[in-house]
Amino acid sequence: MSKQKAKRRQAKKDTRRAMEQRKTQRQPDWPVLGLALFGMLVTAWLTLAASTTSGMPLCAEGSGCDIIQASRWSTLFGIPVALFGFLTYAAIALISFEMRPATKRWRRQWFISLVGLAVSLYLTAIGLIELQAVCFWCLISLATISAIFIWLTIKRPAAGPGQPWRDWLLNTGATTLVILAVMHLHYSGLLGPGMGREDPQLQALATHLDEEGARYYGASWCPACQEQEDLFGASSERLPFVECHPQGRSGLMASACVNAGIEQFPTWVIDGEQHEGILTPEELARLSNFDWEE
Repeated sequence: MSKQKAKRRQAKKDTRRAMEQRKTQRQPDWPVLGLALFGMLVTAWLTLAASTTSGMPLCAEGSGCDIIQASRWSTLFGIPVALFGFLTYAAIALISFEMRPATKRWRRQWFISLVGLAVSLYLTAIGLIELQAVCFWCLISLATISAIFIWLTIKRPAAGPGQPWRDWLLNTGATTLVILAVMHLHYSGLLGPGMGREDPQLQALATHLDEEGARYYGASWCPACQEQEDLFGASSERLPFVECHPQGRSGLMASACVNAGIEQFPTWVIDGEQHEGILTPEELARLSNFDWEE
């Protein structure tokens, strides 16, 4: 009898322990939820900065934040990148709050944070390489998504992702690389309507400007210059471009730009006259006596 009672007591203890474990597993993931909510605030602020022309704290005119927000890398398929970041954090927050089994919840949290971290690192590298600028708020978002990813990696369930780790990493890594590849193709102009094909009219105008001795002064990190070149699409490489900051944003201005008296980017010099700001192809055609209609 004593052995049976002992077995029953042990069975009750095991049942109680299992219930407590299930209860613990189905509690919200508070650390990740808190970080995700903070990330939502940061990206909401960046989304607001992208939709307003007024100066915002730590994103004043001419700052790294302003340069990045005005560049073509601030949007993806016409949607602010910050909004994608907000939705990423919102998805992590929702999953963290839902009382799913720990392993299932972790799989989704970890995958989304991996994609978010990879995209954030890609855009940060673009800012440093292409624009020679960094955005304070973007760095805060990068630190937040990094903290989420590191925390989830350290706190992964003992059961793992539910499949061999090698297969899991290959699948999630491949998916992340595909997302980055699509982004890069988009920013390279290879996913646009023309898919890299030149418009004959824009090609002829760019060639005409070069042959007529016109000069287009700008800088590789200048957002307005990027907008100017976007107006010419694949023919932008034919423009008579003069790089005024060959050593980067913090470098000295090139002597050709100093001698030309360039003070603003972009600046066009056509028939000896300066024209500051972005000019449409129609305006450039008129100023350079190019028959746009023909």
